[in-house]
Amino acid sequence: MQAYFQNKLIEAGCDEAGRGCLAGPVVAAAVILPKRFKHPLLNDSKQMTEANRNTLRTIIEDKAMAWAVGFVWPTEIDEINILNASFLAMHRALDQLKTRPELLVIDGNRFKKYQDVPHECIIKGDSKFANIAAASVLAKTYRDEYMEAEHLKYPYYQWRNNKGYPTKAHRAAIMEHGSCELHRKSFRLLPLPPQGELFEND
Repeated sequence: MQAYFQNKLIEAGCDEAGRGCLAGPVVAAAVILPKRFKHPLLNDSKQMTEANRNTLRTIIEDKAMAWAVGFVWPTEIDEINILNASFLAMHRALDQLKTRPELLVIDGNRFKKYQDVPHECIIKGDSKFANIAAASVLAKTYRDEYMEAEHLKYPYYQWRNNKGYPTKAHRAAIMEHGSCELHRKSFRLLPLPPQGELFEND
């Protein structure tokens, strides 16, 4: 993993978590790391254990030149769609940075321009550059923490385990209890029935 995309400008890495979930916010982080920052645990957050992510979160927050996290809520996702919500979450994180970046490196292949700051989109950037990986860790841990707290209000959805992703248990709970205020109503919460079942009661 490389420390940065380039060495001349103040560079912020950006990544999001929760795009594919049925419930909860999409969360993004922006991180400006010191140029020489390295840590043996740092990787794409999806490839790390929960314990290692939580360990790194503290280290990143302590060592980063600047970092911030942005949330976009389910009602907003339903209004503007998940792609635009992901961009908005990154913008909200960038709005909070105490140091203004001169270049943004974005995980993925699309981004909505932020103010007048140039950007580079990098496919699988969270496994290539430390600042994007650090952003992935913060986005993932902050979102997981939020969903674990909401699990206490809605334990039957088992968000402590699935974090709002479309697992069988989560969808079974939606089938039994219906959706709640944290579900994304613009998403298909339940799979379509197999062909032939639609008219079985006719």
